[in-house]
Parts: sequence; C-alpha cells; structure tokens
Amino acid sequence: MAPAVGQKAPDFSLVDADLKPRSLAEFKGKTLILAFYPAAFTGVCTKELCTFRDSLGHLDQLGAAVLGISVDAPFANKAFASEHKINFPLLSDYAREVISAYDIQFPDLAGLKGYTVAKRAIFVLDKEGVIRYAWVSDDPKKEPDYEEVKQAVQQIK
Repeated sequence: MAPAVGQKAPDFSLVDADLKPRSLAEFKGKTLILAFYPAAFTGVCTKELCTFRDSLGHLDQLGAAVLGISVDAPFANKAFASEHKINFPLLSDYAREVISAYDIQFPDLAGLKGYTVAKRAIFVLDKEGVIRYAWVSDDPKKEPDYEEVKQAVQQIK
C-alpha cells in the first residue's frame, strides 16, 4: 500500500548520476519534492523534469529541494541530466526497491512485458520527512499539476 499523506515517507538510499549514494535522511530539515518518473529521454518525463528545473529558483526560495527518481541506470540519468541541464539530483532505483516501498510500480511500460518502471508520482515531504502531498498517476502521459505542487510546498511551514 502506498504511503499516505500524514505518514513518514519510506527512507531509502539510491545512487545519483555520479554513483554517489544519496539518502532521504540527507535532506532532513528541507522541504522535499520526490518526482518519480517512468523513463529518461521520453517526451512527458523530459517536459516534467524541465518544468521542475525551471521552477527550482522559486522552489529554493521556499526552502524546497527536488529529487528525480526513476529505474533508469545512473549512466542514462547522467546523460539525461546533461542534455537537459537538470540541476537537481536524479536517483537510480535500478533494483526497483523504492518504487516497491512507495507502491508505485507501473508494469509492462510500452507493452514491454516484464519492464516495470515508476508510475509518474509526486510526494512532497516536510522537514521531518512526513508526506504532506501525494499524487500518483496510472497514466504515464499525464503530468502533475505543477501549481498544486507549489501550493503544497508553500503550505509547509
């Protein structure tokens, strides 16, 4: 079952695009947006992560950080971040442990039997790691409501 608003977010440690381990605990004390995306170099994922990239200045002023999380290899995430100038960490859940912990697995992406990726999902965590906003889509083509995400961040004191 997916973690709900008001619950502590499941902790994790994943590698970033430089193979550096990054944990959820590392961001304690900061409002955090976890942006799960199905696959690097796809149209909707590119648009979503570039939208967060372009909003980062405003989000930073609100004391918020963004982490992008996918099952893509760290090497693909590094190329994706470089090509699109993504200025926040992209984490690799290549073992699919975190998407399982958050219960957001999307099986058989693009009809590829056995290819399980992350559902497009947003979790906004407060400074203590408690989920204050959650949005999960069963449609990988659907983008989050970015204004709603910003409002969720603004409501965290």
